[in-house]
Amino acid sequence: MGRLLDSWDTTVSASYRLFGLVDTAMGAESFDAGVDRSKWLLPGPGLVYLQVPSQVGTTVIRLESWTGAPAQPPGRWAGHEEVEVDLPEGELQLQTLDSGVLEILPLVLPSPGTYRMRWHWVFNPDGGPFTSPLEGSSDVLATPGGHEADLGGEDQFCLVQIWRTATC
Repeated sequence: MGRLLDSWDTTVSASYRLFGLVDTAMGAESFDAGVDRSKWLLPGPGLVYLQVPSQVGTTVIRLESWTGAPAQPPGRWAGHEEVEVDLPEGELQLQTLDSGVLEILPLVLPSPGTYRMRWHWVFNPDGGPFTSPLEGSSDVLATPGGHEADLGGEDQFCLVQIWRTATC
């Protein structure tokens, strides 16, 4: 099991039902047009976007950098997915489609390389109902309790755990 190196918390407003993490080496690249929109995470070269319900205005996001694969976080979650991504600089930016790069994240990653990202999210039980943004689905999403402090009154809380799997 890995050891926590660093963490950073912020708030983001999605645009076009998306927000993402993008390596600073990337320009205007995006995920491929043919990406599988039936999944929550939309990866591309040096980036990963999360699809969010249209009812989500603001998301609290906690990013964690680990030395290796961390234990699964406690509690019940509305959803989770993992993806592998190459980060050529090993420095991340938070990005939305409307606003572009919102802020350079002061999250310490060990070095450039290939990273695994595990995303977990939960929705505010007081703010729903939330409907799935996934292609081919309009399901009402679960809103399990237990993360009220993490939500801080916002619509969604997202935990992203990141660890290196290989170097460039």
